[in-house]
Amino acid sequence: MKKWLPVLLAVVLTAGCAPNFSKQDQIVQKKNNKKETAIVPNYQISNQYYRTILPFKPSKSRGLTVSNLNTRYDIDEFETGLMRVAQNQFSPDDYLFQEGQYLDKSTVLSWLNRKYTSQQLKAQKLKPEENVGLNPVASGKDAASTPIYLAHILEQDYLIKTNKNTVKLGGVVIGLALNSVYYYQKQQYGATYDKTISHAQVASHGKSIAQEVIKRIRNIDGLKNVPITIALYEQKGTDSVVPGNFFAYTTVTNGSSSIDKWKSVKEKYYLFPSDQVDKDYRDDSQSFNNFKDDVEKYFPNYNGVVGRGLYEDGQLTKLDIEIPMQFYGQSEVVGFTQYITGLISDFPDHISLEISVTSVNGPKALIVREPDQKEPFVHIYQ
Repeated sequence: MKKWLPVLLAVVLTAGCAPNFSKQDQIVQKKNNKKETAIVPNYQISNQYYRTILPFKPSKSRGLTVSNLNTRYDIDEFETGLMRVAQNQFSPDDYLFQEGQYLDKSTVLSWLNRKYTSQQLKAQKLKPEENVGLNPVASGKDAASTPIYLAHILEQDYLIKTNKNTVKLGGVVIGLALNSVYYYQKQQYGATYDKTISHAQVASHGKSIAQEVIKRIRNIDGLKNVPITIALYEQKGTDSVVPGNFFAYTTVTNGSSSIDKWKSVKEKYYLFPSDQVDKDYRDDSQSFNNFKDDVEKYFPNYNGVVGRGLYEDGQLTKLDIEIPMQFYGQSEVVGFTQYITGLISDFPDHISLEISVTSVNGPKALIVREPDQKEPFVHIYQ
């Protein structure tokens, strides 16, 4: 059974009547001269999120993101960050979200391969037309150390209404996940080596790959005359405790297959506490350290407080904090959660704040405060 603290009840009451989640619109989705009936929920969590049409259609390349990216932090950020980039071109007020329906698993996997020499094609028993890998050829004495730059390709589709009850594809957003660290073995089952790839190399190869991806996408039926946004993501190494970030994107207009210019994405994640955040954003670092000190003063079984902060255009916009604790009763959980809730005023009102209290037995409490929200949502698990 779940318990909600009085502060959450107060938020619901002051918000007036609860939204009617049952309301929905029935629409017709048009794709390749075919029509399908779909449903659009009227309720939207906020203008930062897209509504999704129902029934839900999973991506044609479903499951590859988990296997191709290095950490769970990159897996989450690659998808949600791509949605943030999409909002620059496709407003959540006008567009609906659908997972990618054009790039299937076999296509994505073939594009993620290396390019092969004629000798390698014979060894792989592949035809020349199957030589579509977007990563560089590995040949010569140090072939194994030749980096694989492109780690994953993610497609997101954005639908738009053509009239009151009909929607069609309004645009496609493609995310290219690029490696900042390349892991390789000189021989099968041998030691694993790593090679750091400079950001300049990541950006150069990413933009070159993006141009080829655009050309190929234009040859896919249904994607010849829609705007396409491509965004470049630099993922971290396997030992990172923060995700990577998008650093550039471009939008190609209807029918075009040429990239004219790129726009910078100024996003970066920081670990709290760390020397880097203390150096770059001392005030935010001090606020976090004060919070951390207050936690230590309250609870003798303190095991550490870790935060991951997202900076956009040099400003902290999101901070997720994890507090692992050892509890000996539910009353301790309630008391500690109420104490923590009273401390969040130490953080600026403009940031999205999420605090997770956990133990070896699983999650214990969740505190969420959205930007400029007067009272937080507080949930205690039982």
